[in-house]
Amino acid sequence: MESAQAVDRSAPLAGRTALVTGGSRGIGAAISRELNAAGADVAVNYRSDRAAAEAVLADLGEGASAWQADVADGEAVSKMVDEVTARHGGLDVLVVNAGVWRGGPIDRLAPADWSLVVDTSLTGAYHLVRAALPRMKEAGFGRVIVVSSAIGLIGFPGDGAYAAAKAGLLGFVKSISKEGGRDGVTVNAVAPGFVETDMTGEVPERARERMLSRTSLRRPGTPEEIALAVRFLACEGSYVTGQTLVVDGGLSL
Repeated sequence: MESAQAVDRSAPLAGRTALVTGGSRGIGAAISRELNAAGADVAVNYRSDRAAAEAVLADLGEGASAWQADVADGEAVSKMVDEVTARHGGLDVLVVNAGVWRGGPIDRLAPADWSLVVDTSLTGAYHLVRAALPRMKEAGFGRVIVVSSAIGLIGFPGDGAYAAAKAGLLGFVKSISKEGGRDGVTVNAVAPGFVETDMTGEVPERARERMLSRTSLRRPGTPEEIALAVRFLACEGSYVTGQTLVVDGGLSL
């Protein structure tokens, strides 16, 4: 076991590679920057916006790379993980962050919208962990961090698909943590509350006001605040696994 004296606190992820899905904007971009600041070479995954990914790369330095893949596509994910591992010589930290939001009363929610949300957030996590976990177990080290949501804990009107996918991730994390633990792999979730991003910009104003009125701090969070929680689990949370770190300003209380 690595001693406290052996860890460089200024760059605890030096020599490590982190793959951040949905890493080109919002929370994912903040996580990419934070893990890079901790010393990691960061592989930034994006689905379609190459320009946004390149903008993040410009902040990360020479060790960073960008990878296009739709996480709902299992073959694309497997290929990406193979190529990231080959390019960087390993995969040590996986941040499962890619997600989409589609909302509305459940009787008006189109089946295609339900499938898009669940396939991206929940099935996407399956594809990613299925591809990455064996490599981490073989290496004897890994950090898997899944970005869920406080909505998965409390529910919210009009968020049936999103809440179902995000709640499903919490059970997924608990189960996978039991599979990886004996091989040195921790698996945890971060559950943000209402955070100012492009995605939450799609939330109707009335719903936004209701969420903020339920939040103890009476303000939205920032992507950087969520990224700090991810950094903790990646860098300092070596004895934390199967847990959900709620970073929601009191929304779920």
